[in-house]
Formats: sequence, C-alpha cells, structure tokens
Amino acid sequence: MTHNTAHKRFSYTTLSQLKEDLAKNELALPLSEDLSILSSPFSVYRKQIPNRLCVLPMEGCDGTSEGAPGPLTYRRYRRFAQGGAGLLWLEACSVCPEGRANPRQLWLHEKNLEQFQGLVGTILDAAPIRPYTVLQLTHSGRYAKPDYDNGFALPAVENPYLDSFLPPHHRIPTDEELQRLPALYANSARLAKEAGFDAVDLKCCHRYLISELLSAFTRPGRYGGSYENRTRLLLEILEKVQERAQGIDITLRMNAFDAIAYPYGFGVNKTDYNVPDLEEPVRLLETLRDHGVRMVAVSIGNPYYNPHVGRPYDQGAYIPPSSQLQDTVRILETTRVLQQAVPQVAIVSTGMSWLREFAQNVAAGGIKEGYMTFAGFGRQAFAYPDFAGDIFSGGMERKKCCVCCSSCTTLMRCRSMAGCPIRDKEIYGPLLKQALEGKPKANIRFSEHI
Repeated sequence: MTHNTAHKRFSYTTLSQLKEDLAKNELALPLSEDLSILSSPFSVYRKQIPNRLCVLPMEGCDGTSEGAPGPLTYRRYRRFAQGGAGLLWLEACSVCPEGRANPRQLWLHEKNLEQFQGLVGTILDAAPIRPYTVLQLTHSGRYAKPDYDNGFALPAVENPYLDSFLPPHHRIPTDEELQRLPALYANSARLAKEAGFDAVDLKCCHRYLISELLSAFTRPGRYGGSYENRTRLLLEILEKVQERAQGIDITLRMNAFDAIAYPYGFGVNKTDYNVPDLEEPVRLLETLRDHGVRMVAVSIGNPYYNPHVGRPYDQGAYIPPSSQLQDTVRILETTRVLQQAVPQVAIVSTGMSWLREFAQNVAAGGIKEGYMTFAGFGRQAFAYPDFAGDIFSGGMERKKCCVCCSSCTTLMRCRSMAGCPIRDKEIYGPLLKQALEGKPKANIRFSEHI
C-alpha cells in the first residue's frame, strides 16, 4: 500500500460510500450484504461452535487482589453471553502472581477455583446458546506490574523501541527461570479445565512474554537467535499443557506482525518494518498445526507502542501516519495470508471495530472469501455486548457501536477498571472522570511511531 490518506474520523453513512473510498485509495476489503454465514456453526476440536462471531479478550482490570473475578467481571461476561456470540474468548489470566499486568488482573489458582467455576456458570446460564469458552493464560513479561508502583518487569530481551516503557525495576529472566514457566501454564490449564472452560489460550501477542521471545533475535542461549530457539518456550508450554491438562483444547492469540524494526520485531520486512513479512508467522502456524492446535486468533501491533496498527481509532494518544482504512486493510490482509496458508487451523480475525456497523459486512465477506473462519470483536464488545444478537435479528445499530475514542484504554492506563464510558456510561463514565481528574496515570511515552 503506497497511498497515505489522511487520518480522519469515521464518516461513512452507507456501504456504498465505504466501497467508493476503498476503490479511490486502491484498497480492498471483503464485503457481503448477505450476513447469513455469520450464523452458521463450525466444528473445532470435535466441538461445534454455534456461530462465527467471537468476543475477543478485553481486560477489565476488575478482579480481586487475590485474582478472582469481581462483580464487574461477572457483569461483563454475563452481558457478553447474553449477546449470543458463539465464541467467548475471556481476558488475560496470569499463571503466577508476579506475572500479573496489574493488581486486579485475573489469576487462577486452587484457592479461587470456585469463583472461576461460578464465572463459567454465569456465562452458561445467561447465554441463549451454549458458547465455546476460552480462558487466556499469560505471563506479562515486560508489562508485569503486580503492584503498580513496586512491580518487577521481566523483558525477555533488550529492545530499544520498547525499553523506554520499562519501570525502574526490571531485568531479563534467565533461561532457568523461563524453564519453570511450562509447569505454571500446565497447572493453570488443569484448573481451567476443572473450572469448566472448553479451551485455554497460550497468549502469544502484543509483546507479552511468549510473544516477545518470538522476536528475541539478539537474546543468547536456548531461547533466542534461531527460529527453533525463539519458539522453544511456546512449544515447551504447549507440550506440558497437553501432558498435564488432557481434555482441554489449546488455542493461541498470536501476533503475526509487530510493526517494530528488525531485529526487534516479529513478522516484519527487514528493510521496511511497516510491511509484514509473514514467512515466519506462517511457519509458526504450521508448527502449531503439527502440534495439534486447531484455532488461533491473529493480532498485530502493540497497544502500548503503536496501537493504531492493530486497533485503528479516531481519537488516541497520537495521530498515526496512515489512515484507519489502510490499517484495517493491513490487519485483514495479514489474517487472509495466514488462513489461506494453513487452512487446517481456524483463524479468528480482529481489527474491525473502526468500521462500526459495516464490520458485519466485512465479517461475512471475509469468511466467505477465506480471510478467516471466525470474526472477532474486542472494543466493539465492550461498547456493544449484544452485537451478535443484533446481527442475527436484523443488523448492527450505529447508535450502539464503538466510536473508537480510546476511552477504554485511557481507563486502563489511568489504573482504573476498564469498560466503555460512552455506551456504558452509568458504570464507566464516573470512573473515567475520576481517572482524568487525578488518578495516577501510567508512564506513557511514545518513541518514533509507525
């Protein structure tokens, strides 16, 4: 893509206007006015998922200090379940206390297993159809802040583009420390199975620990340098989970394109880091397929460094050099390449929320044309938890859609509980006001942005 249209607020009122703008800028998105494919079931791991819509993992930062789901956590997933999406991909849940990204991040362990069982029960009781449930397991690595002010971040490798984000207390973990992680993931997966989840996600996106190792070209030792070394920990975790948590399905949310300069970014062209090079991401997807993984949610970019890459927005911390339309096309094109290269793995898309109600047309067109198997929605679900039900009963409504104002991420970065202050203003409007009036903000510094 050579065209650099101006970054501007979403203004399309008809599908025809969107088509015209795509053609004018020599861009392409799959579009279909027939939405019926979105209600069709699909089988993964010999289980039937009732439709093609997915609520992606969006962290609410509203668990208890002990890692259990809190009242707002239950409320959020009850609303998601009531909305009718066939695939509920729950938010990041740490495998150990020191790996939490914030003091209210979920952390599943033996003492709070009952609360997680209650969360699954809440989902199943509220859902009009039984959804397939995935719990995302994570270690936050360089973004670990179990205590906002005294946390100890663990970047997997030095990175000049991201190290300015690091708190004063941080260090690179040794190979021996990393070797302890597979057992922690396996234990969390075992507990997730006991809680009633259908699957776990080995979180491998957005430069959290496992994701960062994929681009650890400069790290010495058994977890850096070669492709085999950089993927070693992920595969060790996968194998340990398969061994100790038999019966639970294993998925990933995987970054296919970091948009950070080589040798510090994964899936990037070595001379132009704005351009994906998907040779290694495709190879990784093939490796995962050969190890029994049958569903992967694809993501790109880094929400802390270049958020526009994976989450095109109208309002944010800076104005990107590309248009939201360009960024959306890049996300969908990246997804298409992976889905068509490895058709045995069901790909879940992302990055369509900026399109408002026309996202449903891209979702349907994308599935029909082989871009993805499931259409995933993150910020849109925060704002519009019943989007799936509306799609099935006549279509999404503009007045309910996410407006891509970045207020949900502002809440998170101000150390508050996260949700949509625009569409769920009774709960999150006062929290945003409080956050902006004086709550301590996270240290947000942006280097050269893409």
